[in-house]
Amino acid sequence: MAGDIVPIELGLTDGDLVTLWAPRWREGDDEWEAFLGHGDDLYAFPSVPELVAFVRSGADNDLVEHQAWPVVSKLAASEFEPDEAHTYDLVGVPELVADDPDPSAVSELQDTFDIVSILGDVCELDVVTKFFERQEIDTLLQHGVSAFRTREGLDLWNRIGTAVADDWDAVLDALDGVISTPDVDASVVAEIESELVAVDENEVEADDTVVDVDSDDEYEFVDENDGYEFWARVGIDPIRIITTDGTWYSLRCYLEDDARFLGHDGTIDVFPSERALARHLADNHDHDLATLEPYTEIQLAAIDGSLDVTVTDDNVYVLTGIADDITEGVAAVDPEQLELAVELFSDAANYANDESTDAALAASTELGWFVNYVIEPDPGRLAPSPPFEAEALAWRELEREFEARLRRH
Repeated sequence: MAGDIVPIELGLTDGDLVTLWAPRWREGDDEWEAFLGHGDDLYAFPSVPELVAFVRSGADNDLVEHQAWPVVSKLAASEFEPDEAHTYDLVGVPELVADDPDPSAVSELQDTFDIVSILGDVCELDVVTKFFERQEIDTLLQHGVSAFRTREGLDLWNRIGTAVADDWDAVLDALDGVISTPDVDASVVAEIESELVAVDENEVEADDTVVDVDSDDEYEFVDENDGYEFWARVGIDPIRIITTDGTWYSLRCYLEDDARFLGHDGTIDVFPSERALARHLADNHDHDLATLEPYTEIQLAAIDGSLDVTVTDDNVYVLTGIADDITEGVAAVDPEQLELAVELFSDAANYANDESTDAALAASTELGWFVNYVIEPDPGRLAPSPPFEAEALAWRELEREFEARLRRH
């Protein structure tokens, strides 16, 4: 959808309702965030056609002053259908926390809590705000899956379950209390339903299209809108960095083999989600990628809502656990994980014109010898021998220096 106005679905007490959300945007020196509504009411509808009918009616609401509203109000009805990433099952939270804290459950709960927290702030719901002031809830929002990788993770999950058992019904009641569904023209709703049916039929026809070719021919169909293809074409890559304090997203490219990040003066701007990164890219900011010609295309895609922040496997950097593995020895360390981490540390240090990382990883140092042996094992070389406390300590220092270069948003 255009400009950072996003259709979302909320699973509430009375069923699944759809509405619109405008993530944080800037006007001059002020920042705003809003949902479709008016005054104290949050407008939500039991179906997409009813939502579209309201938008097309021209009725007053809190989003009409948003820069993207003139475009949104003219979009096709299919553009108002929430995607899976913006579908939140609020009534299912108690059932979710009753399961084990596997990554998918934690991620889903984090996303749900995130949108409910924003709803509480925008709608000024004290009950909701108070719920998210609880330390265990704040820990989940800040750190996500990484908060459950330690022994204390199960205890944290149990405390979150207790908080949900105690107060989640009150949170739902508060949200139910501000929901309002304006009346819309039934004949307009019927027209929009027909519009959506026609779109579905066209998609089915496209899927069923048969190409007459020789049986010996082989074809590979490629989606031209694939996120990987977009980033490969512009030559700037999204990266995901998993640290002890959470998962972070940023951008990086190479100019004559020199790394350049989304950042300034050697500091790298990182964001807690793909959505937060895309939201930032839609605004004008002073950073070291802004002057590059391909960046204009990225920003335009972020503004019109088509930007897909797609991270390839070789741009995912898992920093957690490496120091502990080094302590255990060569066999405990994942060579690929280590090599990627070395690449990231070196790129970030070179971006900051800091030679200390290269010096610490030089082959003449204990850590450099260890790292080189893990990444490029050679039976003819003498293997590093324990204890490895010094190597682990040196690695932790590199990790600390790298994380100090991150500016978290």
